Amino acid sequence: MIKPKITVIGSSNTDMICRVSSIPRPGETIMGSAFFTVQGGKGANQAVAAARAGGDVTFIACVGNDAFGQQAIEAYQKEGINTSCIRKVDGVATGVALINVSDTGENSISVAPGANVCLLPAAIDPFKNVILSSHLILMQLEIPIETVDYVARIAHEAGIPVVLNPGPAREIDQEILKRLSLITPNEHEASWLSGCWPEAKDAMESAREIQKQGVLSVIVTTGSKGAYYLEGNKRGMVEGIKVKAVDTTAAGDTFNGYLVVELAKGKKLAEAIDIANKAAALSVTRIGAQPSIPYLHELSTFNPA
Repeated sequence: MIKPKITVIGSSNTDMICRVSSIPRPGETIMGSAFFTVQGGKGANQAVAAARAGGDVTFIACVGNDAFGQQAIEAYQKEGINTSCIRKVDGVATGVALINVSDTGENSISVAPGANVCLLPAAIDPFKNVILSSHLILMQLEIPIETVDYVARIAHEAGIPVVLNPGPAREIDQEILKRLSLITPNEHEASWLSGCWPEAKDAMESAREIQKQGVLSVIVTTGSKGAYYLEGNKRGMVEGIKVKAVDTTAAGDTFNGYLVVELAKGKKLAEAIDIANKAAALSVTRIGAQPSIPYLHELSTFNPA
């Protein structure tokens, strides 16, 4: 089978992770039990997930011209990801995420975007041919919103499906939403996009409100409960897989990377969600962002029971 061409446009960070007994409250100091660094960033995580899911992945990103940036590029290359569209920016640090992970698997994350803010439309222009030869485009919101707008516009005009994972939550112009084939918020992001924040609605209500803004299809992920989808007039809930969570850091990114590959292979939305749910469930049983992302062959032997 020919691998689907997936272009991921997004952030690249170095994650600095501290294991703690509980997430610190404001003004509180917690002694950690372990510290380590791994590659992260929503864009990079999703690129790695798509590659491990069997996609032919090109990653468009900006990193600093520093040790963290070089380490990131080398790590992506080991995954078989095409890194020719990653730009090294002089005088700017590679993005960094500071992550606390509790014993229950919960996390809190602070991000210093660094070179990610340099991924502007002008930085995308040299890679238009890559975008226009893709089977599917995947983006997130850790990069400038004008870049998301620009890519969505040129891809939409060329008839190439665009999937947006709208994290972290922020306002999105309806003109951007109208150019998307699919949007994949979690419950918090869905509430924000539906205009109901801080009053949360359930996944079904949020999805309906988002679809009214022009998006063809909506998936609202609900953690271990699964994912609710709205595709035109079709709707449904794909149940999640119950596991003992160790670290939920890249669960959503794993879900999105697997989802887009399965969709590009021609799977129906509910079928693609089911496989993505399984990959995400396996990922939360492991520590770290990219280290936790499973390879496709691992799903066949995954037995949560």
